[in-house]
Amino acid sequence: MKPPKRLLSVIEEGLVDSVVRQLMSGKEATVYVVRCGDETRCAKVYKEATARSFRQAVDYTENRKVKNSRQARAMAKGTRFGREAREEAWQNAEVDALFRLASAGVRVPKPHLFHDGVLLMELVTDAEGNAAPRLNDVQFTPEQARAHHATLVKEAVRMLCAGVVHGDLSEFNILLAADGPVIIDLPQAVDAAGNNHAKRMLLRDVDNLRDFFGRFAPDLLASDYGNEIWALYEHGHLAPDTPLTGRFRADRRPVNLREVMSVIDDAKREEQLRRQREAGGD
Repeated sequence: MKPPKRLLSVIEEGLVDSVVRQLMSGKEATVYVVRCGDETRCAKVYKEATARSFRQAVDYTENRKVKNSRQARAMAKGTRFGREAREEAWQNAEVDALFRLASAGVRVPKPHLFHDGVLLMELVTDAEGNAAPRLNDVQFTPEQARAHHATLVKEAVRMLCAGVVHGDLSEFNILLAADGPVIIDLPQAVDAAGNNHAKRMLLRDVDNLRDFFGRFAPDLLASDYGNEIWALYEHGHLAPDTPLTGRFRADRRPVNLREVMSVIDDAKREEQLRRQREAGGD
């Protein structure tokens, strides 16, 4: 097919030899099957901010790193430079998360490089060598559902141990490769330790897995892996091979309000100092 305009730069750089076909088009990017020498890969081309519908919620972008305080102020004010910086940070979030998770052994597509708004990575395939389907397009037996659910819960744990929460994990962004599920689409990934919404997102991710596979294996609907995983993580007891039960009992002890208010006051002081530093320059 004729190469799309957004892929011309990677072709001119010799990173891609030819474009085979468009694989899919989503709200934030279009993915193409491409040839790189003897290998078939996929190229994720991010849409420009004016051409896509994905909105960057504050919950996801909280505490994402930027180059300097000038960039942070511009992003907060919504200036042209700030919008460009926000777009760059949004794209880099997925790229950084993908490389980080691949290094940690998480089942994600192997990333190769990121150049001029194009993420070049492994093409995930099924047993016949075709592009792997999404989970929502596949029917499972109860046994298959339990097996895939167990695999993905372990991957959620491995991600958390690497300091990342997917933030939007569901049957729509998991592919079923020949050797099992592969997690994709990470622009919403958040830092587990630095984002105040990380727990809620982790619980939602794991609950989505439970609810989807529970359609095929109803016994999974009674499980509560999300709270169990987070409690272990919060207390420093979570590792990729930590045994899980799927059961969780909430701590019913009374809350120490004085301790909670002290933590809140400390956080307010830190935020005030940070704003003062930013106001003073880079």
